[in-house]
Amino acid sequence: MPERDFLSSDDVTEKEQTRLLELAAQLKASPREFCDRLAGRQVALIFEKPSTRTRVSFEVAVTQLGGDAVVLRGDELQLGRGETIADTGAVLAGYVDAIAVRTFAQERLTELADAATVPVINMLSDLEHPCQALADLQTITEERGGLAGQVLAYFGDGNNVAHSLMLSGVKAGIHVRVATPRGYEPQPGIVRRCEEIASSTGGSARVTNSVEEAARGAGILYTDVWASMGQEDEAAARLQTFAGYQIDEKLVDLAEEDVIVMHCLPAHRGQEIAAGVMDGVHSVVFVQAANRLHTQKALLAWLLAG
Repeated sequence: MPERDFLSSDDVTEKEQTRLLELAAQLKASPREFCDRLAGRQVALIFEKPSTRTRVSFEVAVTQLGGDAVVLRGDELQLGRGETIADTGAVLAGYVDAIAVRTFAQERLTELADAATVPVINMLSDLEHPCQALADLQTITEERGGLAGQVLAYFGDGNNVAHSLMLSGVKAGIHVRVATPRGYEPQPGIVRRCEEIASSTGGSARVTNSVEEAARGAGILYTDVWASMGQEDEAAARLQTFAGYQIDEKLVDLAEEDVIVMHCLPAHRGQEIAAGVMDGVHSVVFVQAANRLHTQKALLAWLLAG
């Protein structure tokens, strides 16, 4: 397979996404069968933003596949002294077999990928979080028995998580409803692209300002923090703006009886999600977090070993 990057949930076709999820299920069920898939391979993991789940899951994923992870913080690289992201990508491509980056602007990923001659993976950017979306789809498959036709309601900021969730969701035939306060909707270009994808998959993407409209009859309720990294100075104002968008017991009651509740973590109990809901019988947030390992192993194996 020619060199491929995974910078966006839209970088894979519907069939490729399905194949990745099938591979993730195999890896989860029989991890020892794949323990040498990346033998002799090195993967650079660059973190310009701090991380818990992404760092640990990716490092363990590379190791469990038989490869070696080289973990680097942004301040440990010459990036901190003015070297361009493109030069960094070109240099690292001479040492490693893939580069995964957790960064700020999506443009930094694109610049690095354009200069690198090895696959580049988006571990998170301000625009998208495609690795999280893969784990979300695996979790929905396990907990709901499939993807096509499911109704997923997302509440909160139309951020990177929402963008990738919409793109991957409609690609899988899911009906994605996004409820946000006015002025915090997902980017119009992402919404338009989701509508294009949905026309051939049977899914749909709808943006609303009404939490009730989004929650009613949904089989999946999903949320994320109201202030992402880099938005700390907005946190107090966002607490007021998003106050009516918490996933609480009332929203759960509007959804299907066997609804599942998801959160990409870290969570602020009592803000975007009620503590009783996050720790309740409908919550699958820790299953969701654990699945990051399996979908990222599948992604690495697919990109590097075919």
